[in-house]
Amino acid sequence: MIELLLQAERALAMGMVDQAERNYQQAVDADPRNSIAVVGLARVALEREDDAEAWRLANRALEIDPENAAARRLVDRLEEVWRYRGVAAPSPSPSASSVDPPGPGAAGPDAAGPDAAGTHETEARQGLMDRLLRRNRA
Repeated sequence: MIELLLQAERALAMGMVDQAERNYQQAVDADPRNSIAVVGLARVALEREDDAEAWRLANRALEIDPENAAARRLVDRLEEVWRYRGVAAPSPSPSASSVDPPGPGAAGPDAAGPDAAGTHETEARQGLMDRLLRRNRA
């Protein structure tokens, strides 16, 4: 498994996006709970400028492993970009992989004023805490 992930990393670094995607997908097919491979697929989506898919996959990686720092950074960065663009970034949920990311015409938290942005942050923190608590109980 490690060799497959290393091959995917090398392919992505060399700009061989299709090969990287195949390798990461093989790793996910072999172990659907491999959050590193799922983040790799998210990075492939970023290379293809598919922010919505990258966000979905990064959140899926966080569902698998809430401690995955790369997935957390990716989600945070995409949501920051959406806030900057004035597009509503969805708050994380227990089933984030089934949540549709915002579309280009969606209103952002800044459009509704500072209280809406504060509510978004509170909901995001609550969603993270809920996931962490569920994981600790399991």
